Amino acid sequence: MLLTIDIGNTNVIAGVFDGDRLIAHWRVATDYARTADEYGITFLDVLTTRAVETSTIRSVILSSVVPPLTPAFGKMSQNYFHTVPLIVTSDLDTGLTFRFEQPQEIGSDRIVNAAAAYARYGGPIIVVDFGTAITFCVVTKDGEYLGGAIAPGIRISADALAQRAAKLSSVELTIPKEVIGHNTASSIQSGLIYGFAGMVDGLVRRIKMSLGQKCRVVATGGQAALIAPIAETIDEVRDLLTLEGLELLYRKNQSH
Repeated sequence: MLLTIDIGNTNVIAGVFDGDRLIAHWRVATDYARTADEYGITFLDVLTTRAVETSTIRSVILSSVVPPLTPAFGKMSQNYFHTVPLIVTSDLDTGLTFRFEQPQEIGSDRIVNAAAAYARYGGPIIVVDFGTAITFCVVTKDGEYLGGAIAPGIRISADALAQRAAKLSSVELTIPKEVIGHNTASSIQSGLIYGFAGMVDGLVRRIKMSLGQKCRVVATGGQAALIAPIAETIDEVRDLLTLEGLELLYRKNQSH
């Protein structure tokens, strides 16, 4: 079986595949201070809870946008799963052609998402990932990765607002009952939720205008389910697109 790990700035998302079937997945907080052993013990505990026999995990693929944690997870893979992980970079066989000025600068999560979306749906396609940052990736019908856009994430913006505005506090990220807030909390929620939905719709429409053609728009990431119901341009939400992409890239690059 294959262990897939996506190290993000806020969370580490992992999953176990039996063939191409995802049989377990979980999310833990990203913590720069945790050691390989601490993450290893956590993963073993989760796998035991999910009734997954750790000895059946023979391979690991790793995507990381947190360079200080990459060695720790590499060590964890070797010490606890007895395998050297395949680490995602733009040099792997992704099924994409990069038309980006510096492909090595592309976040590995963006590469994984784009590869997974193109393999599943074809192109042209726009992938919107609602993570710590909100990223937009654009792939043409011929599998050319053109680039995209990066914006601050919803949680970052909410935290910054609470920290920098003396009379405003943190609020729960939920969709308010109406767009006009009738108290401070609902006003902040409206500005964040409807504001980010508008930003996503605006960028997607501009990207489509730039391409000059219709595109499927797929959303993923922790806040995707929050924004998708009120955004007008998102066609589908796939919460586990990144894990699906990691499994795909492992199959395409087993010889590595």
